[in-house]
Formats: sequence, structure tokens, C-alpha cells
Amino acid sequence: MNRCALITGGSRGIGFGIAVAMAQHGYNLAINGIRSEDLLQGQLNILRNHNIEVIYCQGNIGNKEDRGNIVAKTVDHFGKIDVLVNNAGVAPSVRKDILELDEENYDRLLDINLKGTFFLTQLVAKQMLKDKESNLAYSPCIISITSISAEVASVNRGEYCMSKAGLGMMTKLFATRLGDANIPVYEVRPGIIRTDMTAGVKEKYDKLIHEGLTLEKRWGTPEDIGKIVAALAKGEIPYATGQVIHADGGMGIRRL
Repeated sequence: MNRCALITGGSRGIGFGIAVAMAQHGYNLAINGIRSEDLLQGQLNILRNHNIEVIYCQGNIGNKEDRGNIVAKTVDHFGKIDVLVNNAGVAPSVRKDILELDEENYDRLLDINLKGTFFLTQLVAKQMLKDKESNLAYSPCIISITSISAEVASVNRGEYCMSKAGLGMMTKLFATRLGDANIPVYEVRPGIIRTDMTAGVKEKYDKLIHEGLTLEKRWGTPEDIGKIVAALAKGEIPYATGQVIHADGGMGIRRL
């Protein structure tokens, strides 16, 4: 039986790059997103062309009922979740200096990016522990996609930075809690990735990359992140639970 991966925010950008990589390695997929399934037939068919089974789990992870439905639909269909990829997240509705940030925008972003991801992970972790008790050969893992914003301060999108920093601690917490059950938990921290979400700042980052912002003189791609996630899911980076994979082209290296 093929292993199954639940990928939140898996229908576009980094999430879709991860989904393609997982499909190439034979994983059945539960793709979560907020858009209607009717609008995603092209993406879903691309994944199904890899001769795997794909279901779509529409829902907002920031909503408690939706989280329950996403997990239930995946488990009902595939019988288990072998890999949870926490990728779903939103950018600030409006970029505001932290001295001007209002509670409404703060709550919206944190409810999805941090609170929603935490409680979805909690649900899946409980399911994984239950399945592990009845099948010792079952070897699940959890992978969260965060951002260099977990450690690089941007005062005009502080709520986003805090959400990603919080996910970094969440990784350590779940790695600690699930360690005795031999369920590894990882964090992938992308840098500047070319997606529809970064299209509006292409010129800015083209210039910065050319001037040496990153050691590798290019944008990262969703395919780059997909390869890393697939390697983690397949156990090709062993003995490393709780660790952060920096996928930033060397941007984080301090230089003189």
C-alpha cells in the first residue's frame, strides 16, 4: 500500500511543488486548500498523472471544524496519515509597521499560520500515536514549512515573523513529545522562493540577489523545497528529529 501525505496549502506555490515531489515518489496525496475543487482540476490531474491517488480536502485550517473534517476525510479515505506537511499560511492583508498593527489583522494571520497549524498537528499527532500502537511497522513523520522570517525581522509584517518563529518552537515541542514513539518532526525554513506570492517583489529581490543577498545567485523554487521534503519523508536524513533545514541559498550565513 502506498504511503499517504496530507499537504496543507498543497494546490499552489511551495505546497504544490511539495505535492509534485511526493507524487513522483509514489505517495498518495490529500491536498488541502481553501479554493473550490472545481478550480483545481488542472493541478489535481497533474498529480494524478503520476499514477497515485489524490483527494482534495477543502477547508481553512484556522477553523476548528474544518481541521477536523480535513483529518477525518484523509483517514477515512486512506486509513492513515504517513506524512503531515504543514505548509498552509497567509501573508499580512496589509503590511503595517508594528506600531500601527491592529488586532484584527494580527488575529487573522496568527489564527491560520500558528494556531491553526498547531491544532491540526495536534489532531494528526494523536492519530499517528493511535496507529503506531496497532502497527509497529508504521513510520510516520511531520514536516512544517516555515520561513527565514522566523529569524529575520521585518517590522512591516511582524505578525508574519512571529507566526513563523512560533512554528519553529512548535517543531521542537512536537519532536520532544513524539520522540518516544519514534515519530520524527522537522522544520524546513525556505528563503526567497519564486511563487505567485512573491511575484510582486520580483524586481526588488532580483536586484538584492544580484548584489549578493544569497550565496547561490538565484531564486529558490518550489521544486527545491519539494525535494527536501521528499527526502525527509523518505527517511533519507535520519537521526535528525527537531532539526531545521535552511533552504535559503546561503542567505543566513553571516559574512564580513
